[in-house]
Amino acid sequence: MMTLVTNSQQTPPPRIPGYDGGPFRHQPELLNEDLFWQVHLHLGDTQGQEAGDLLSQLLGGDTWPVFTVPLAGAHHLYVVYRALEGEAGIDYLVHHPDWDAAETLAQDDGHFMGPGLSWAELTAAADNGLPGGSTTNPHARLLLLLPAFGDDAVPDNAVERLTTALRARTRIEAPERLAATILEHQGQWGPTHWSTAGSGYQINDGDYSHRNPANHFAWPTARLAQVATALTP
Repeated sequence: MMTLVTNSQQTPPPRIPGYDGGPFRHQPELLNEDLFWQVHLHLGDTQGQEAGDLLSQLLGGDTWPVFTVPLAGAHHLYVVYRALEGEAGIDYLVHHPDWDAAETLAQDDGHFMGPGLSWAELTAAADNGLPGGSTTNPHARLLLLLPAFGDDAVPDNAVERLTTALRARTRIEAPERLAATILEHQGQWGPTHWSTAGSGYQINDGDYSHRNPANHFAWPTARLAQVATALTP
């Protein structure tokens, strides 16, 4: 059975301003485990005993696993396994050192929120190569951030790109077929349309997205622009 590493020599966990929870623990070694990706991507074979045990550890332990992806302009994207009893889930957060609090891009749980990323933003974050995060591997970054994505206009090469990532980081059979299925259904919110706001930043029309200015829970205009700039390819 796979167990979480608790090496005291790991990089100290981050403090995420405005986000209650923790203590946080970096778990970058999980990104090398096929079983982790089965759990993270909600694949069909995650009902097995090992996968169930891992999910229980991720969402039911004393520490909250966290992964980081640096973005442009000193922004960071955090993926946090919210190990809160009765309210467990995965949060996708973006933060800049000048902000008082991190913003929630997406929530992957029973009360989901999103999407937080277009396909272009997802691949840009995967490919930026910036150091200081949990990994610089573009395949691992793509799969890590994939559940926060939703876009009704993925390019023709999207299936090939996702297939390559699945083949590189998992032992899943028929990765091309799985990639096509993932891109067709796109998580809990389904494909969402992205457009350019009047001042030039990206927004979407998702009913559950903080990046849809028509929603009463949308971020203020200035924050919408700041986040879009940080995620710009």
